[in-house]
Amino acid sequence: MNLDIAVLAVGDELLNGEIPDTNTAAIARLLNACGYRIREGRTLPDQEEAIAAALRELTGRHQVVVVTGGLGPTRDDLTARAAARAFGRQLVLNDEALALIRAFFRDHDLEMDPRNEKQALLPHKCTVLPNLRGTAPGFLLEQEHCLLLFFPGVPEEMEAMVEAELLPRLDALSGGHPPLCERILKIFGLSEPKTESLLEGLALPEGVSIGFGVDFPLVHLKLRATGAAAEELLDRAEVQVQRRIGDFIVARGRETLPQTVARLLSASGLTLSLAESCTGGLVAAWLTDIPGASTFFDRGAVTYSNQAKNDWLAVSKRILHDQGAVSETCARAMATGLRQSTRTDITVAVTGIAGPDGGSEDKPVGTVFIALSANDAEQAKGYRFSGSREQIRKISACMALEWIRRYLMERARPKA
Repeated sequence: MNLDIAVLAVGDELLNGEIPDTNTAAIARLLNACGYRIREGRTLPDQEEAIAAALRELTGRHQVVVVTGGLGPTRDDLTARAAARAFGRQLVLNDEALALIRAFFRDHDLEMDPRNEKQALLPHKCTVLPNLRGTAPGFLLEQEHCLLLFFPGVPEEMEAMVEAELLPRLDALSGGHPPLCERILKIFGLSEPKTESLLEGLALPEGVSIGFGVDFPLVHLKLRATGAAAEELLDRAEVQVQRRIGDFIVARGRETLPQTVARLLSASGLTLSLAESCTGGLVAAWLTDIPGASTFFDRGAVTYSNQAKNDWLAVSKRILHDQGAVSETCARAMATGLRQSTRTDITVAVTGIAGPDGGSEDKPVGTVFIALSANDAEQAKGYRFSGSREQIRKISACMALEWIRRYLMERARPKA
């Protein structure tokens, strides 16, 4: 059963440029992974009448409406009041919601401000939805054959409640069979056109279709199928795609490239240290975002200046003077110097020119060198990346992770 779903994001800050609306994208991503699609997305300011009018309109055209934002304790948090107004319900102090709010403050050893009681003012006869990560309970309304779920706007709280409260209800409405199953394969090192060309002539199982997307610098290959046998069809299709694209697939589903590398490092039992210059610690940040990173990650050195490279990594002043900090020789010296001082199993170094200034004819913006040092491997290579400063830093960090991933995969392969 295809469900008609809309998302309404509420907040002045979303429309005045203060913060981006990441909630609609997050909901779309979470629903998409389970085979559901958003038909409509809308953003509104903190205006009671506008919110109420939008709720009435969306309810008449959709089966499910997801609302985020405007459930806080301040005067400009008007979503609950607007929902009561939209459907002619009284706004009442909900005892269950109030108990949840008080319990949150008590459990976190925090003093509750009297204004937080406002978050328990909800439309009459609503269903309260617990928020285990914040003070604002959500709530559910059934109106004219439409299910409306109201969640707080704080992304972490909202996403947890979508998984706990929304997805099970969607499965119940769809009879336990999502209308579309999707398998996402994340590819690094191939462009979107190149990926498509490699798959030309591939005889996929009947009922499987292919889509593409880009999350720079990765290409997302999306395998889609419907019906009771969808997962089996996708398994067969994935095997076929794997034969064509091989090791360029760096992650699957919701897994990221850093998570793939973290998993491989954990399985290998090896330790890693990083020396970063142009990436400014980005690789280390991505890896240490992952719980359990301490089992494999030893340390990271952000050696931006020549002096830092000399002091911390023992890169000789002659190399820095003759070859320059942005050179294959320097990257190699950074990696080997760090491994000698840390005695970790693997060290990786990144040095380059992210721009927008600092380039030259010989070394234009986007020139990046990466090196890896291990007991059984010493390698370094230069790249010419293009794009904005942010894009160059991001692709450089991804390439450093890719070096680690490929080293670990090669090391794990049985020797002939």
